Amino acid sequence: MAEVDVEKYAPEESLSEKYESVAAGEIIAVSDDDSSADAAGIRSVKSSSFIGKLEKFAAKYKMELIGIEAVPEDQRSDPNVWMPAYFWWAANLVMPPVSIGCLGISTFGLSFWDSVLTIIFFNGLGCLPVAFYSLFGPLYGLRQMVFSRFWFGYHGVKIFGVLNVIGCICWTALNTIVAASLLHSVNDGAMPAWAGILVVAIGTLILGMFGYKLVHNYEKYSWIFTFVIIWILIARLKMSGNFSPGILSTGALEAGNVLSYGSVVFGGANGWATYACDYAVYQKKDASKKKIFFSVFFALWMSLNFTSIVGSAIMAAAANTPAWDAEYNDNSIGGLVYSVLVTNSLHGFGKFCVVFFALSCIGVSVVNIYSLAFSMQIISHYFAIIPRFVWSTIGTGVYFGVSMGAFYSFDEFMSNFMSIIAYWICIYEGISLPEHFIFRRGNLYGYDITKINDPSSLPPGYASTFAFCCGVAGTVLGMGQVWYEGPIAVACKGDVGWQFALIFSFVSYMVARPIELHYFHR
Repeated sequence: MAEVDVEKYAPEESLSEKYESVAAGEIIAVSDDDSSADAAGIRSVKSSSFIGKLEKFAAKYKMELIGIEAVPEDQRSDPNVWMPAYFWWAANLVMPPVSIGCLGISTFGLSFWDSVLTIIFFNGLGCLPVAFYSLFGPLYGLRQMVFSRFWFGYHGVKIFGVLNVIGCICWTALNTIVAASLLHSVNDGAMPAWAGILVVAIGTLILGMFGYKLVHNYEKYSWIFTFVIIWILIARLKMSGNFSPGILSTGALEAGNVLSYGSVVFGGANGWATYACDYAVYQKKDASKKKIFFSVFFALWMSLNFTSIVGSAIMAAAANTPAWDAEYNDNSIGGLVYSVLVTNSLHGFGKFCVVFFALSCIGVSVVNIYSLAFSMQIISHYFAIIPRFVWSTIGTGVYFGVSMGAFYSFDEFMSNFMSIIAYWICIYEGISLPEHFIFRRGNLYGYDITKINDPSSLPPGYASTFAFCCGVAGTVLGMGQVWYEGPIAVACKGDVGWQFALIFSFVSYMVARPIELHYFHR
C-alpha cells in the first residue's frame, strides 16, 4: 500500500473528497500524535481496518462524511439564505417547548400572565447568541465546537466539548420523554415507557445518521403538520371553557419565582448556542449577515414563544380542572394534552393528533444527536477517527438509558437540567463574546481558518480555563435548585446562577486574557 501524502490535503478539505482521492485500499483518518495530527489533518488507514470498513459503509449509503473538517466553499451549495431560519422555526415548533411553558405554573407557582411575560423576555435574551454564532457557519464552514478553538484554544475547548455531549444527551432524553408520555397516554397506558422511547429513538437515529441534508429536508416540511395540530389544541382549549389567566402578582417571592423560571426559559432558548454554526455551514460564504442574524433570531424567538405560551395556557386550564390536573400529575404533559384533545373532545381524531405530536419530537431530538458527534470528535484525536454516524448511534443508546431513568420524574429532571444548561452556556458566552468583540475587535473576518488545526497558533487556553473555573464559582453562589441553594440565590429568593456565571467568567477572562496575550502573543 502506498502511503498518503498528508501535505497535499488542506485542513478544510472534506472527508468525502479525501475518501475518493486516496489510493485503493486506504482511507483518511487522524494522526496518532495530537499536535501533528491536527496540523497535518490526516494519516493513512487501511480500508481493511474496522474504521475503514465503517467509512466505506457510510459512503455506500451516502451518509454525510464530513465531520469536524471545514466544509469547502464549493460544497456550500445552499442557495436559500432563509434556510437556517426555517430550520430553527421547525425544530422548536414541537412538543418539548410546550412542556417548558407548563413549568411556570406547575413548578414555580406563577400565573398565566406572569409566565407569558417571563417567556417572552427570557426567550429573547436566549435567542440573541444563537443568531450571532450562526454568522460564522457560512463564513468559515466550521461546526460550532470546532470554531470555538479560536476562542478557547485547541485543548481548552475540550471542556466545553464534554459539557456539550452531556447536554446533547440530556436534551434528547428530555425530548424523548415528552414523546413517550404522549404515546403512553394515547394507548391508555398499554404502551410502556421503554417502547415509546424506542420508537422516537429509532426515528431520530435514522435522520441523525444520514446527516445535514436529510435533517434540513425533514425540518423544512415537518413543522406544517405540527403547526396545524397546535392550532387544533388551542381551539379545543378555548372550547373547553377551562382556561382562566389569573392575575399578575407582585412581591419578593413572586420576583424570585420569575427569576427561577426565567433561568429555565433562558436555558431552553440559549441551549442552542453551542450548535448554531452546525446548521449554517452549507450556506454560501457571501450570504447576507443581516438576513441570517435577524431571520434566525425571530424564527427561534417566535416559535419558542408560541409553543411555550400554549403550554402555559393549557397548564392554567389544568389548574382549574381537577381531572386535567390529575392527568398531568399521573402522565406528565402527555396526559394533559390527551385530556384536551381526546377526552370528551375529538376522540379518534384527537388520538391521531396526539400520536403525530409525539412523533414531532423526532424533529428536535435529531438536532441534538446530530451535533453530539462533532463535540465527541473534538474531545480527542482518537475520537475524531470514528465516523460521525457511529457517535450518533452510541449517543442514542446512552440517551435511551437516561430517558428510562428520568421518565417518572420528568418535571424535576427538566427544571434542573434546563437551569444547568443555562449555567455552563453562559460561561461559554462570558468567554467567547469578549474574545470576539474586545480582543478581536468584533471582526467577523479576522479568523485564519488555516490555523484552526494548529495548537501553536491558537490561544493557549489558560485564560479560558481560569475563566471557566471562576464561572463555576459564580454559578455555585447564585444557583437555586431543590438540592442546593447558593447564598446569593437565598438572598434573591430565586435562581440567579446563570447571571453570576456570565459575570464571573466575563470579568475573570478580561483580567486573565491580557496576561496570556502578553506572555504567549496568541
